[in-house]
Amino acid sequence: MSLAISRKIRFTNKMRPEPLFSYFSSTSTLNGVGPKTCDILSRAMGPRLLDLLFTPPSSFIDRSYTPKIFEITDNVVVTLVVTVGSHSINKNKNQPIKVRVFDETGDLTLCFFKAKKEYLDKILPVGSKRIISGKAQFYNSEINIVHPDYVLSISEKNKLPLIETIYPLTDGLTQKVARKSILNALDKITALPEWIEKSILDQYSWPKFNEALIKIHSPIHPSDIKLTSPPRLRLAYDELLAKQVAIALVRNNNQKKVGIVHNSIGNYIDELLNEVEFEPTSSQYSVFEEIKKDMSSPNRMTRLLQGDVGSGKTFVAAMACAYAAESGSQVALMAPTEILARQHLVTLKSLLEPLGLTVEAITGRDKGIQRKALETGLKEGYIDVVIGTHALFQDNTIFKKLGLVIIDEQHRFGVHDRFKLTEKGDSPDLLVMTATPIPRTLALSSYGDLDISTITEKPVGRKPIGTHILPMQKLDEVIEGIKRAIKSNKQVYWVCPLVEDSELIELSSVLDRYNQLKLLFGERVGMLHGRLKPLEKDTISKEFKSGKYDILVATTVIEVGIDVPNASIIVIEHAERFGLAQLHQLRGRVGRGSSASSCLLLYKSPLSNNSKSRLEIMRATEDGFLIAEKDLELRGSGDLIGSKQSGLPAHRLVELDKHKSLLLAADEDAKSIIKNDPMLISKRGKSIRVLLYLFEQDFGIALMGAG
Repeated sequence: MSLAISRKIRFTNKMRPEPLFSYFSSTSTLNGVGPKTCDILSRAMGPRLLDLLFTPPSSFIDRSYTPKIFEITDNVVVTLVVTVGSHSINKNKNQPIKVRVFDETGDLTLCFFKAKKEYLDKILPVGSKRIISGKAQFYNSEINIVHPDYVLSISEKNKLPLIETIYPLTDGLTQKVARKSILNALDKITALPEWIEKSILDQYSWPKFNEALIKIHSPIHPSDIKLTSPPRLRLAYDELLAKQVAIALVRNNNQKKVGIVHNSIGNYIDELLNEVEFEPTSSQYSVFEEIKKDMSSPNRMTRLLQGDVGSGKTFVAAMACAYAAESGSQVALMAPTEILARQHLVTLKSLLEPLGLTVEAITGRDKGIQRKALETGLKEGYIDVVIGTHALFQDNTIFKKLGLVIIDEQHRFGVHDRFKLTEKGDSPDLLVMTATPIPRTLALSSYGDLDISTITEKPVGRKPIGTHILPMQKLDEVIEGIKRAIKSNKQVYWVCPLVEDSELIELSSVLDRYNQLKLLFGERVGMLHGRLKPLEKDTISKEFKSGKYDILVATTVIEVGIDVPNASIIVIEHAERFGLAQLHQLRGRVGRGSSASSCLLLYKSPLSNNSKSRLEIMRATEDGFLIAEKDLELRGSGDLIGSKQSGLPAHRLVELDKHKSLLLAADEDAKSIIKNDPMLISKRGKSIRVLLYLFEQDFGIALMGAG
C-alpha cells in the first residue's frame, strides 16, 4: 500500500455515510449512561452503539411459562398472577422478609434478603394482585422464589419480557443495564439502505437489517436468537459479505498491478539443489513451480504458502529467494519475532551463501554503525536477502530493487502489515507463509485475496511423534522418565501456560516449575518466556540449542522459531487449556532429529467431554489439516480465529462452523458484485459502500482508486 493509499484510507474513515453516524456514536449518548456506566459498557462490549448492537445474546431466560402454583416443579422459571397474603418479618436481620402469595390452587413464599419493609409494602401491598416472575425452588417442602426478577402490577403486564436476553458481562455490569443500554441503542439508530438483493431476502425469509437487530435483541420467541434463525443468518451474511467484498476489492487491486517479471534461467536453483544433502519432496517441487510461474509472469504474485509443521516451507522460500536474486531482485523476509528472524538467518545463510548471495538480518536490536552499514547495503544493493521483524517497515530502510517480499507466520500480521512492507518496492511479488494449517472456510474468509499453495507431504525420514495423555497426578512418573531421557543425552521442552502464579487461576507457572525442576536437575535447566528482553530470549534459545541446558521451561513463546534437533521430548502442562492448533504447533518443536520423540500432554482432572475429545485427536493424528478442521468443529470459529489462538480475524455475528454455507454464498456474491461493479457506483454498489463502512472494512474503498 502506498503512502497515498494509507492516507486515503485514513481519510475514508472521516467520509463515513451520514446514515451511519448514529451507529458510531458513543454509548455516552444513551439516556441514563454516565461516565462510569460508559466505561463498563466499553470494557464489556465496546465504546460505540454498534459495538452493543453487534454483541449478540449468549443465551436467554424464557418467562413464558405461566403455571398455577400447584403445577410448579423445582428449579424452573415461572411467571405467576398471584394475590399478596401477608408479610412476615424476622427479628434476625440475617433472615429474609417473607411475603406469602397465593392463587386458587395454592400458595408460595417470596423471600427478600436485606430488603426494607417500606419498599416491600409499596410493591407488594397485602390484598393486591401482582405479576411475579423468577426461579421457583423447593425448600423444606415449600415453594420459594428468592428475590423475584419482576414484581409488576396487572396494568404493567406489557413491561415483562417473555423472552429475556442474556449477554456476556464484566465486573460492574448487570444484565439489566446491558439490556437497557442495547434497547436504547436500538431506538437511536437509523434505517439503512438494503444491500442484499430482494430475491435472496425472499428466498430465505430474511428480515431487513434493522429488523434483524431488533429480533435478536428483543426476541418474541426463543428461536429468534438461534444461530440458524432468519435474523441471525441475515446479520451473519451481512458481516461475511462485507469481509468478502473487501477481500475482492484487495484482490482486484492486486490484479490491476503490473508486477516484476523475474526472468531467471534457474542456475541458482540448480546449484541450491546440488548443495543440499536431501531430496525435496514432490510437494515442495510442485508448490515452487506455482510460485515460479507467478514470479515469471507480468502480474504481481500474491500467494499464500501453507504447510504442516516440518513440511519444509523454509526450503521452498529459499528456492524463491534464489530465483528472485538471479534476476537481480532483492528479497525481504519478515518474521514475527527476533528469535524466528535469527533462525531464518542461520538457515538461509547456509543455503544461499554458497551461491554467492549475501544474507543479512535487521532487527530492533541493531543500532549505530552496524545498523547504518546494513541500511547502506540494502540501499546500494550489496545485500541480496534481508530478514527482519517490523524494523523492515522503518522509513530509513530503503531497498535498491525489492522484488520479493516473504512474510512468515502470516497469521501474526495484519493485512496492513502486508501492504506496509510491499510499498518498499515497485509492486514486488508477495509470498506469505503459515505453519498453521487453515481450514478451507477460514482460508476463504481470511486469505481470499491470495492464491493458495499447500505442501501436503513431510520430508522423508521424519519420524512420528508418540503422543501420550497423562493426569497431573503422574507428575512424579513423568519426572523419572525425564531423568532417564537426559541420561541418554536427550533434551526436553517443558511448557507452562502462565509466567507467574495467579491466585485466580490454579495453573503451574513457568517460574514455579522452573524453580522446582532446578532443585531436581541443577543448573542445566533454562527458562524462556515472553517477558524477557529480545536479547535474553535469543541468548537462552542459543544456549539450549548448544546443549547448555537439558530442560527448557517455557511458555508458548517456543511455538514458533526454535529448532533444536536434539530436543526429543515436550511436556505440556494443563494441555486441556490449549486449543488443538496450538498444541499441534508446540508438538512440532520435537521430532526434528533422528531420535524417536515424545509429546506428553498433562491434564488436570476432571476433564470435560470436549477436552477429552481434543486430547484424543492429538493422540490419534499428526495431520495438521485434519486437526485444524476438528478444532473448528469442537471449539467453533470464535476461539479458533481469535487473536488468542491463531491471530486470524474474529467475527462478531458469525460462527463459521455453523455458517459455512453463508460464507460460500457471500464469497460468490462479493465476486459477482466487484466483477459487475468494480467501483461500486450502482444503486446496490452504493449500499454496499455503506455495508463496508458499517463493518469497518472500508479500507477496500480506498483501493478502488488505486492501481
